[in-house]
Parts: sequence; structure tokens; C-alpha cells
Amino acid sequence: MPDASNIADIYIATWNERDPVKRSELLSEAWAEGARYIDPLMAGEGTEEIGQLIAGVQDRFPDFRFSLDGMADSVGSLVRFSWDLDPVIDAPIVKGTDFVTIQDGRISSVVGFIDMAPALG
Repeated sequence: MPDASNIADIYIATWNERDPVKRSELLSEAWAEGARYIDPLMAGEGTEEIGQLIAGVQDRFPDFRFSLDGMADSVGSLVRFSWDLDPVIDAPIVKGTDFVTIQDGRISSVVGFIDMAPALG
């Protein structure tokens, strides 16, 4: 059974890492090479493509950071946790819950859900 807290921490750290080289190192370390990511707004396969998705989110929200919302938990090889995307000094503008599959100790897939977001228009 994976350490849910550790998986959630490294996942959030990866999404917050602004240095592309360090982010690539985190992806290589904790994510399987063929990992897949999908949420209602984007999808990617492989650590390079997932790194590009993360960079895109950071470009769109340059003054925002991800943080865990509550505790991560796990069942078998699945980890679930909720997160917030918020500016440093204000309340979150986006909240979500991600379901992570672990294989051989590394993240092999992520299915993300948006729980709260501002209206787009």
C-alpha cells in the first residue's frame, strides 16, 4: 500500500515547482515514464507532456500555489486527496480532488476532478 501522505506531498511539490529542470527531476523520480494525466480541462501522457501541462497552469496562474486540502488516503494502489489553488494572500479560487494510481511505487495515472472553479466567460 502506498504512503498516501508522501504521494500527495510529492504530487503537490511537482505542481508547484517553477524551475523546469527541478520539475523534470521530480517527474522522473516519482512518476512512471508512461504516466497518464486527465482532468476536465486537459490530458497528457508521459512525464515530458505532463511537465508541459504543469508549466501551462503555472503560466496561467503565475502568483498561485497548490496546497493540500485535508488528508490524503489510500485503498490498495489508489491514493485520493483534495487540493486548493490559491493566491498567497487570499482564499482558493479552484479546488479539486485527484485520484492517483501507484504502480511499482511511482505515479502511473492521475484522474483529476474540479470541485470548485470560477465561471469562465
